[in-house]
Amino acid sequence: MSGWQLAWTIGRRELDWRFRGLRLLFFSLLLGVAALAAVGSLAAAMERGLADRGSVILGGDVEFARSARLATTEERAAFAAAGRVSESIRMTSTAVIGERSIPVQLKAVDDAYPMVGALRLADGRTTGAPPSGQAWIDPALAGRVPLGSSFRLGTATFRVGGVIADEPDRLGEGFSLGPVVMVGLRDLPATGLMQPGSLFEIRYRIVTAANPRSLIDRTIGAFPAGGWESKTRDNAAPGAGRFFSRMAEFLTLIVLTALVIAGIGIANAVASFLQARQSTIATLKVLGADSGLVRRIYALQLALVAGLATIAGLGIGMLAVAVVSRVAAGVLPLALDTRPAWGPMSLAAGFGLLTAFAAAALPLARAATVPVAGLLRGSVDSGRASLARGLPWLAVPSFLILALALGSASRPLLTAYYLGAVAAVLALLAGLGWLVRWGAAKVPRPASPFLRLALAGLHRPGAGTIGLVVALGIGLTMFVQIAGVRSSFDANLERNIPERAPAFFALDVPRDRADEFRATVRATSPSAEVELVPLLRGVVTGYGTTNVANLAEIPDGAWALRGERGLTYAETLPPGSSLTEGKWWPKDYRGEPLVSVDDRLGEALGLKLGDELRFSIFGVERRARIASFRRIDWDTLGFNFVLVLSPNALADVPHNLSATIGLPDGADAAVRERVAARFPSTSLVPVRDVLEQVGEVAAGVSVAIAWAASAAILAGIAVLAGTTSAMRDARTYDGVVLRVLGATRRQLLRLQVLEFLLLATLVTLVALGLGLFGAWLIITLLFDFVWAPDPWLVAGTVAAGLTVVLLVGLAGSLPTLSARPSRALRTL
Repeated sequence: MSGWQLAWTIGRRELDWRFRGLRLLFFSLLLGVAALAAVGSLAAAMERGLADRGSVILGGDVEFARSARLATTEERAAFAAAGRVSESIRMTSTAVIGERSIPVQLKAVDDAYPMVGALRLADGRTTGAPPSGQAWIDPALAGRVPLGSSFRLGTATFRVGGVIADEPDRLGEGFSLGPVVMVGLRDLPATGLMQPGSLFEIRYRIVTAANPRSLIDRTIGAFPAGGWESKTRDNAAPGAGRFFSRMAEFLTLIVLTALVIAGIGIANAVASFLQARQSTIATLKVLGADSGLVRRIYALQLALVAGLATIAGLGIGMLAVAVVSRVAAGVLPLALDTRPAWGPMSLAAGFGLLTAFAAAALPLARAATVPVAGLLRGSVDSGRASLARGLPWLAVPSFLILALALGSASRPLLTAYYLGAVAAVLALLAGLGWLVRWGAAKVPRPASPFLRLALAGLHRPGAGTIGLVVALGIGLTMFVQIAGVRSSFDANLERNIPERAPAFFALDVPRDRADEFRATVRATSPSAEVELVPLLRGVVTGYGTTNVANLAEIPDGAWALRGERGLTYAETLPPGSSLTEGKWWPKDYRGEPLVSVDDRLGEALGLKLGDELRFSIFGVERRARIASFRRIDWDTLGFNFVLVLSPNALADVPHNLSATIGLPDGADAAVRERVAARFPSTSLVPVRDVLEQVGEVAAGVSVAIAWAASAAILAGIAVLAGTTSAMRDARTYDGVVLRVLGATRRQLLRLQVLEFLLLATLVTLVALGLGLFGAWLIITLLFDFVWAPDPWLVAGTVAAGLTVVLLVGLAGSLPTLSARPSRALRTL
């Protein structure tokens, strides 16, 4: 027999197929692989869904869109020459039903809509644009506007002809400030909503046989100042794609952290398993087995268990996609592709097996290199020889894990920082464990025998103090971090924003009726605060010597370069802004057009005072010189603009005004009805509705983070269970000796509780600092919120977490209390 054949024969005969002694390895690996496979497979299912349905989501093969200006005759001819064309217009409006008014997203479509996919109504009809005088409405509106009833949009009246069940291009439409109302494009002029300066978005979808990217390049080249935003079927919903990708990357990092943490528990479980096999290893060595054979025997057993755990984890990950697809079908923005995602599955399997290999390296080396005499005496201290033999086997899989994590990340630098921070925390906790062990040996011996024995238990030979500190620290740190993030998140959304938010956003207020609009609002609510600002839409086309069209990738933090942005002008510094550099232009300024830029955008683009900024409005490129940088207080929920220009830069462009309206409680309905009656083309958007949509997204993100973080908490608990399991023989030895000397089980339990409390008291302070620091980084840097944790919630979470980890630790030590001295003395 060859060495591997003999090792397999012996290992197969010895292996307990109920995995006794290896269950912690099995379930820790199962948890990590399943979580990684589930996150990766869900992300891949979303990406495939976006890719496979790209033409349906986009409504064609290519889309050209811009604000506030229809296509010219030449542009329409270019679109028509490329293929079949469908035109649609979207704008925020107000539906008036009797004396009630409801903010809606108006969508006017032509007779060619939809060119791809099918528009289905709730009654089963497959249709296109509504007949003249009719409208299809969103299900969210159907409860307030019954089928067959009439309502008014601007100056035109429509009858509800159907309720939308499936709008094929809904995901590609983006964010909506209200439920959708779909009308025929031919009926839009009758509403009176299309006035000079009105805010609307026009889209031209094209089904073409040409290469989509080439078509875009030709069209943009032919109309460089057109201000067109373009998309292809391969990137039909870029915002959703970026969100899913970033969220999956973030969750993968958290789950990968959980798997790395679980690796410590796996190492302890393997050490405990091999320690229980000392007599078998001693017998094999007496019979002539060398260290290589011993290592192969147990490596094969561990590989078999790890392989089965990995396969089971992959199965659970695949099942998660099907379960989420069925359970959350009404919540998800598109149908999930439930086919197996072999890329993420292979990645999860690779991470799992490499983690198991790395975790088992040192315990296997230690068990294989212990001399027979040491095994027969029960000594497992093989000195530095096992460490020297095991380090290469630990280094190789660790390097591969790091390479795999960085190679599969879309942002390797961020991943490297994150994993480095995790390694630093683990090293800090391990250092604290060593310090506790060293300090316990150096402090004066207390008079209390229980306290003296508890301190001795922290530094005796075979004590797992370092492992316990790491396990307790990880679990408590994650508990504190989740409490800090959730409480600060809720505080920012529920306390600060509602106190400062206006009641309404008003869009398309006629510029020549600004005073009348203000008077209308105050006639209903005299204490109302009305702030009117000019509002235009434009595309940033260049800065300095850089053309945005030539950028291969938008720099981080430069989100204002993506598509159209709101632009305004002002004579004075807007409320909620403070100058950080430069100075504001004087009133009645008539010189070269100037612009004030958000300081964070300026930092992201490397801008400086005096640089030129170029932007396109209505197809005309304009230029302005940077005069100042501002810090914007976004929490005001007013109109905050990243770009504010001097009045002479935009005053000649046709535009309307927008407003924020602050009202006392109870005045919302009356103001909405009065404005709808006097200003039919003006849309009022309740800020509460916007906050609810933001809150729903934020709540979903928060829940996803909490679920992913729970995997890290479970991994920390697995580390604790593995550490107590590895310490079982040493604790049994101590317990038996004390039992022989007359100690009762209650006294032994009291001793173990005291030992855990000593450790937990020290670790809690460190975990509190680490957890709050991590939560502070997430809140202030990732979400850019104010740091406002709830101290009572954090304290309660720490207490609950401390109770959980203490109970787990004591549960792992309970078997040592039931050991009979007579039986234990025969085996020790």
